[in-house]
Amino acid sequence: MTMDATRYEDGSISYPGHPRGPGGTEPVETIDLSEYTAEVVTWTTSTATPPGVREPNHLAIVEFDVSEASDDASSSRTQSGDDGESVRAIGQLTTGDVETGDEVEPVYVDELREPGAGIREPESQEWDGYRFEPV
Repeated sequence: MTMDATRYEDGSISYPGHPRGPGGTEPVETIDLSEYTAEVVTWTTSTATPPGVREPNHLAIVEFDVSEASDDASSSRTQSGDDGESVRAIGQLTTGDVETGDEVEPVYVDELREPGAGIREPESQEWDGYRFEPV
């Protein structure tokens, strides 16, 4: 499984990807964020979680610097004048032992929550994904 962000014709990047970019532009490539590390922008701990979600549930907003992905992109795409390009994601942490500014990496897990504990049929959706682990 990959953790794909999408780059659009205008150079913007989003995670998760969408059929159209923020300015209505078409997707031109994907960037697998699982190949990058990220920096914790902010984090929190939820102690009142929905059924099937671990308690406490540590969450973070992280920012990936994907400037290196720009170097690999097609030379026909116009680069912005910024020193770097980044995209943010929100997700679970593997531990509550993090601080703002810490470096984390995406770690694949088979189940982000217990499939049988919710109101949906377990077969009706995917339960796997990524958590962020301090490096």
